[in-house]
Amino acid sequence: MIDYKDKAIHCVKDTVLPMQRKQFEECGCCLDEQYKRYGNTEWLFAKTIEEGHVYEIGYPACVCPDVASGKVKDVSHCECSRQSVLYIIGNLLPDKKISVEIIETVLGGAEKCRFKVTVE
Repeated sequence: MIDYKDKAIHCVKDTVLPMQRKQFEECGCCLDEQYKRYGNTEWLFAKTIEEGHVYEIGYPACVCPDVASGKVKDVSHCECSRQSVLYIIGNLLPDKKISVEIIETVLGGAEKCRFKVTVE
């Protein structure tokens, strides 16, 4: 059984996390503001569904190097992406309870990967 949490942390801790943290701090440590300013790039989209509480985050294409290399084709591997979103937002908002659910993924047959994030 693959430990997707460890795999996700290893994948994003030195790359995506510092970049997201920089944006987050630039935006006054506010996800709503961050997603307004940075939520529409070629590699990430993020939008506020309910201010301070519910967000949709995703990728226009699968960004996983294991999938890109052809090594992985199983949709269960998308748990790794879910864990990476959870890890990043959990780091930005350490005092909040974060939950992330998969809406749809490229490996699952969708055009893009989409996740619902709830902050409590």
